Amino acid sequence: MLALGKTVVAIISAYKAVKSGYQMAIMAPTSILATQHLESFSNILSEFGIRCELLISNMTAKKKREVLEAIEKGEIDVIIGTHSILQDNVKFKNLGLVITDEQHRFGVNQRRVIGEKGKNVDKIVMTATPIPRTLALILYGDLDISVIDELPPNRKKIDTFAVPLSMEERVNNFIKEQVRMGRQAYIVCPLVEENEDIDAKSVLELFEKYKTQVFSEFRVEYIHGKLKQKEKDIIMEEFKNGKIDILISTTVIEVGVNVPNASVMVIQNAERFGLAALHQLRGRVGRGEYKSYCILKYQGKSDNVRQRMKVMQETNDGFVISEKDLELRGSGEFFGTKQHGIPEFKVANLFEDMGLLKKVQSLAIKILQDDIKLEKEKNNLLKKAIDTKFNGKIEI
Repeated sequence: MLALGKTVVAIISAYKAVKSGYQMAIMAPTSILATQHLESFSNILSEFGIRCELLISNMTAKKKREVLEAIEKGEIDVIIGTHSILQDNVKFKNLGLVITDEQHRFGVNQRRVIGEKGKNVDKIVMTATPIPRTLALILYGDLDISVIDELPPNRKKIDTFAVPLSMEERVNNFIKEQVRMGRQAYIVCPLVEENEDIDAKSVLELFEKYKTQVFSEFRVEYIHGKLKQKEKDIIMEEFKNGKIDILISTTVIEVGVNVPNASVMVIQNAERFGLAALHQLRGRVGRGEYKSYCILKYQGKSDNVRQRMKVMQETNDGFVISEKDLELRGSGEFFGTKQHGIPEFKVANLFEDMGLLKKVQSLAIKILQDDIKLEKEKNNLLKKAIDTKFNGKIEI
């Protein structure tokens, strides 16, 4: 497997850490992504005598025991896993580097826990989700930020079309045409099962219709987050190996799935997804040598829906898209859930007041460089304000 983008950065970092005498761990949000990382890392690093191993929940008890013992003895150099790495029984001999992939899928506390499994551990957080540069300054102001804003070589532009639900037959005929040419297709739905209260297509609803009627000549399968991990892994492996022509899915395939032969991404009820999520999903195609397409099937005639569909059709630039997403949705909804810790301010607007927020950030850094414990008289009021705001939970 050819490693590209942030994966290359991770592999180079792992090489340097191991050759400096340390172990390295990479934490991914799904077993599928962790397994893909193992393949990429092993293909390159094994040539340098670096041992990489997987640590995920659906391993056999015997295999897991062997891996845990080898990690503690320092016999494994690079450990790639999911949340399983966070468990108390995972003990490292000399952990020096931790990489969190798709970091917005993990909480701050989870990243802290894995960092505490070593001494003075270096940390790298990575994401393919296009975060606005300005928002990144607020979220990761304590980190050095690097951006890869170029596509890998030979990566073709993905043509994107936003169409109303009334064009379903035409879209289905296009899918058939692509599959007959030997390509594969994703069809993404916002729901797993039908819901009377929500007017949107579900995975199971479409699967029955497409498998028995619309695409009966092809191999159709479905995947969603409620399946057991082993089932999901088997389905994705079959899709990757070309044994499935059309995969109907929820956003479980949003992160990390790499199938170069897939050329069509159809997103049902696209109006229910944020622009960042649509861009992530679109990125599952166009990963090989074949011309690829993303079709956004939407309903609704509001200005907001039209604007969002227009943005997706006009640009493939993740940063442009994410800035527009931030403008249209607001910071509190940018990642879809509030537990990600994105700040919500009572007065400031994260989009309109970014210039002011940058100045505040710069001043905060200067204050900490001058008086990290806020012991000087001029910082007394600031220290009291912090104590009041956080009820003494932050040690200064």
